[in-house]
Amino acid sequence: MQLENPNSLPRHAPNSTEARDIEYLLHPVTNAKAHRTTGPIIMERGEGVRITDTSGKTYIEAMAGLWSVGVGFSEKRLADAAYAQMLKLPYSQIFSHRSHGPAVDLAEKLVTMAPGNMSKAFFTSSGSEANDTALKFLWYRSNALGQPQKKKIISRNRAYHGITIAATSLTGIAANHNSFDLIVPDMIRLTCPHHYREAQEGESEDAFATRLAEELEGEILKAGPETVCAMIAEPVMGAGGVVVPPETYWPKIQEVLRKYDILLVADEVITGFGRTGQMFACDTYGITPDIIVLSKQISSSYLPISAILMNDRVLDPIIEQSDRVGVLAHGYTAAAHPVCAAVALENIVIIEERDLVANAAEVGSYMIEGLRALADHPLVGEVRGIGMIAALELVTNKAARTALEKPGQLGAKVQAKLMEHGVISRAVVDAQCFCPPMIMTRADVDDMMVRVRRALDDVAADVLA
Repeated sequence: MQLENPNSLPRHAPNSTEARDIEYLLHPVTNAKAHRTTGPIIMERGEGVRITDTSGKTYIEAMAGLWSVGVGFSEKRLADAAYAQMLKLPYSQIFSHRSHGPAVDLAEKLVTMAPGNMSKAFFTSSGSEANDTALKFLWYRSNALGQPQKKKIISRNRAYHGITIAATSLTGIAANHNSFDLIVPDMIRLTCPHHYREAQEGESEDAFATRLAEELEGEILKAGPETVCAMIAEPVMGAGGVVVPPETYWPKIQEVLRKYDILLVADEVITGFGRTGQMFACDTYGITPDIIVLSKQISSSYLPISAILMNDRVLDPIIEQSDRVGVLAHGYTAAAHPVCAAVALENIVIIEERDLVANAAEVGSYMIEGLRALADHPLVGEVRGIGMIAALELVTNKAARTALEKPGQLGAKVQAKLMEHGVISRAVVDAQCFCPPMIMTRADVDDMMVRVRRALDDVAADVLA
């Protein structure tokens, strides 16, 4: 097959990986038409916190892939764990009373280490699948309780809960909705808890948190408390731009949820396993969830696996209903895949043995200090973060808190310039996000900060000239 419109494509050698990528591969979260002319950067190997492309250029992977490679790249113990399990039991399913050791070991580990008195784990392959499953279980539970009207879900603007067909509805980012139909009815969407962007003039963080809790209560009363099933929320928003909530936000929100007997689903897909400087962000913020959703750092994304943890309040009606109807008719071919489970378990052991949670807290604080040293830069409007996850809010006018005419244009420019300087980050509109592997050292941070400042200076010379 010949390459389509070859004169409009990047000049790559015939049959090169780049040329074949353009011809055969449809990329996620990419402008598919622009990719024909932009072409790919092909990554070839990774080591520690760095990743190298086929040209030999090495980058600091300041996004840990997609918020996920907690233990860094090329960790031999994870490769060994996968190989050993492949040789012993490469696959087995857990439908119809069957099981295997890695599934049981990982479930026990997760349930006993998690906050909130969790009772059981259910396994899927991605965060999106896990949130879809959580939604199904919530609806199943309402039916089991004889409350078929109790199905409405509360989410927040700028929330990200996945991109499968139901999880897209839970997500509160317009770009993920454009030209896709949303299937979850009667979603209740709340204000994003971003004080910098959403607070009223002169409003303190505590007053802002109070207003958002009042908004929550108002929306519940408007919908009818008997119709509202659960609220799903990230303790710290990730793909919405690393939104760190005010200190009093979560206590006030939980008080309202308890008042109206509404369940809380903590989406810890990004924050779980140390990202905020504690093992779970629920611990960081004093959150007592009914369901916890985990993925990404559960295996450092070496293999795809995710988990939904549930407490007895959620589980008991589900278990009874499965007996009444004869089966809990939900599951996946790769659920609790033995190789994925073995790698996830070893990954958690590594996080614990090497005290990477403490490293995320200590070196993460150093990273945020480094970013705060950029606060006086003409393109930086806000610096925010916790643990080893942070963001720069980019502006061209600090007083007005505005960037370039088109939202996201400034973020894209800074992201591209960072790539030139050897740092992989992620622009979320005009927030530049950083979420490096939890093995990051102070020396790595120092190296990264030099490159970040150079990138900001380069862009400032262009857009502020």
